[in-house]
Formats: sequence, structure tokens, C-alpha cells
Amino acid sequence: MADIFSEDKRSEIMSNIGSKDTKPELFIRSLTHRMGYRFRLHRKDLPGTPDLVFPKYNSVIFVHGCYWHGHEDCKKASIPDTNTEFWKNKIQKNIDRDHRNYKELEELGWEYLIIWQCEIREENIPELKKKIDSFLQE
Repeated sequence: MADIFSEDKRSEIMSNIGSKDTKPELFIRSLTHRMGYRFRLHRKDLPGTPDLVFPKYNSVIFVHGCYWHGHEDCKKASIPDTNTEFWKNKIQKNIDRDHRNYKELEELGWEYLIIWQCEIREENIPELKKKIDSFLQE
């Protein structure tokens, strides 16, 4: 498939993507709050600065974008046709960093859950609730 953006345009698009308060994250925050859970946001003293932190449960939730975190076998995680090596390396570094953060969290006694961007859809709310509930009630 031909890439529809020039390298400069793609660079501009990618640099404008924020790491906090994304639509998927806001969706999960709202859903989790409506479920009755209370949490802190983006605690910098924890590895990976988790999106939602549940101190009462010693648990955190990461809301990961499929592209940026290299979600395997997900169509949203396809590498662009231009500057392919750069993007492969960038995504792989993100994956490696994520795994280090997960390991550090476990060593500190924290549990973590990853919710992928592609899972976050209105029609998937019952499954998301079940996933969050079973994670926090373990």
C-alpha cells in the first residue's frame, strides 16, 4: 500500500499526538469511574507513569495505543511505508521500555493491566467492565 503522506507531513502528524488525556484514556477513565473505582492519574513515581493508578489495590492500568506500543496482529499497528526502519526501531524501543516498566512494577509489588486502543469501542463495554472488574478484584 502506498503511503499517503510525505515524510514531513507524517512527522508533523506524529509529533502532534499526545501521551496523556487521549480519547481512549478518557473513555477508560470515565468507564472505570462509573464502575465505582477511584484512581490517581499518571503517577510519576511509578515505572512507566501508568495512566490509572489504584493505590487501594496496588494495581495500575495502561491504556496503550496499538501503533505506538506495537500491538501484535492489530491492523492499527501497521508500520508506515516511508522511513520504515526508523518507525520499526522506534516502536521496538517503546515495546522494550514497556517490558522493563512492567517488570519494575511487579518487583515493586504492583499488578498491571493493559487495555489496547482497539479494544475500546462502545459495543465492547461489557467485556471491558468484566476485564477491569476481574483485574481489580483478584
